[in-house]
Amino acid sequence: MNEEAMVETMNSKAEAEATVSAVLAARADEPGALLPILHEVQDKLGYVPPASVPVIAAALNLSRAEVHGVITYYHHFRSEPAARHVLQICRAESCKAMGGDQLMAHAEKKLGCGQHEHSADGLFTLEPAFCLGLCSSSPALMLGDELHARVSVDDLDSLIEEARSAA
Repeated sequence: MNEEAMVETMNSKAEAEATVSAVLAARADEPGALLPILHEVQDKLGYVPPASVPVIAAALNLSRAEVHGVITYYHHFRSEPAARHVLQICRAESCKAMGGDQLMAHAEKKLGCGQHEHSADGLFTLEPAFCLGLCSSSPALMLGDELHARVSVDDLDSLIEEARSAA
C-alpha cells in the first residue's frame, strides 16, 4: 500500500470512529437503540464498519455477538462500503412471481457478480431487497435512490448502461 493510500485509510478510520461516537452519544440512551444506531451509522458511512461492533456493543451493554447477529440478520446492513451504484432487486413473493428471479439472474450475469458483491468493473453493488413496496407493479428494483417498477431484462440493461455512462 502506498503512502497516499495509507493516509486515506487512516482518515477514513478516523471519520468512521468519529461518526460512530457521535451517533452513540446521541442515541445510546434511547430504549431499543441498536437498530436506530446501526441505521444512522450506515446512512452516514454507507456501511457499518466491523471495528465499530465492539464499540456499539459496549455502549449498549450488549455482547459483540448480539450486535454482529443483528447486522448479519438484516440484509439491509453492509459490513463494507458499497460501490458507487447500489442495485437492489426485490425478492418478495409478488416480484418473484412476476419474473424477479430471472431479473436477479440476469443482473448477476450482466454485472459479473453475485448478491452482496461488487460488479467486475467496481461500479455496482448487487443486493437483494425484501419488498420495495411496489407489489402491484412487479418486478421492482431500486438503483441508488430511484425505484423502478415493471422492470424487464431490457429495462435493467438500459438502467445499468445509463449508470455506467454517468460514472
